[in-house]
Amino acid sequence: MASPLLTKGPRMPAKAKATRRRKKAAPRSRGLAADKLTGEAPEGLHDLAAAVEEDGGSVIGMYRDPLGGNWHLFAGLPIGAVQPTPFQRDLSDAHVAKLATAVDKLDRFLDPIIVVRSGDGQYWTPNGHHRLAAMRRIGAKSITILLVPEEELAYRILALNTEKAHNLKERSLEVIRMAHELSMLYPRPEKEFEAEFEEAPLLTLGVCYQAKPRFAGSAFHPVLKRIDRFLTARLPEALQIREARAARVMELDAAVNVAIDGLKARGFDSPYLRNFVVARINPLRWKRGATGEFDPIMDKMLDAIGKFDLDKIRMDQVARS
Repeated sequence: MASPLLTKGPRMPAKAKATRRRKKAAPRSRGLAADKLTGEAPEGLHDLAAAVEEDGGSVIGMYRDPLGGNWHLFAGLPIGAVQPTPFQRDLSDAHVAKLATAVDKLDRFLDPIIVVRSGDGQYWTPNGHHRLAAMRRIGAKSITILLVPEEELAYRILALNTEKAHNLKERSLEVIRMAHELSMLYPRPEKEFEAEFEEAPLLTLGVCYQAKPRFAGSAFHPVLKRIDRFLTARLPEALQIREARAARVMELDAAVNVAIDGLKARGFDSPYLRNFVVARINPLRWKRGATGEFDPIMDKMLDAIGKFDLDKIRMDQVARS
């Protein structure tokens, strides 16, 4: 008699994995009490306040933020004194027009922009580009700001910018522009800028978008997240590696385009053809959580797209994907 353990029977459903829930903070357990947000500010903040006054601005107050207790200035500046960070995404004219109309109708500016003062006396906003442009559009003379003493906060742009959601292209372009700026200012290893860049693939995709503005980065982003990691090379050298990696991704994209044209010629019509083809040649697609090294995986994908058999593709496969 066969052992009950070896007897085939109805398959029991797999036990669902327990999801880890983030521990909820206890109410009123962090930061400063409301009566602790002011006090004797450090000397450096008074020096910054004096610089603001010399630059034609006015200091409205000094305060500590309620979460980390860090000191900031609430101030006003001539609107011409503030510029967006040089590595920031391009303006959305539609978003600026919408903001300008809303602020103009309200006749109030209630959302101060975040600003840092650079070592050479320039005022940069890493979070407020669209609001600044909207105020300029309606002819404002000045703008209210939250001035952060730490200049390096300008490079935390992706974490700070909440006024308009970033898409993949915008995030990638911001990161690669930031990397070029930082490579001249702080030529340290790329890996030391993980907080500023957020994801290593954004650097590679940023180079692709610079070379080809209509590049379909979202099709390659999933596989790059598994194989593209931050580099130990210093930023100037790391940028050269990023250029080489982007060239390989764009080479693969060109080959994918040939396959897509072939599928379309056979009557396939779907906005997901690119994602389908890239997933089809991805050697990691069935390996949940698997990662790999950039060059070997790209070699396999380029080899796979070279052998891509259009005759084996069925419409239902594309539909399921």
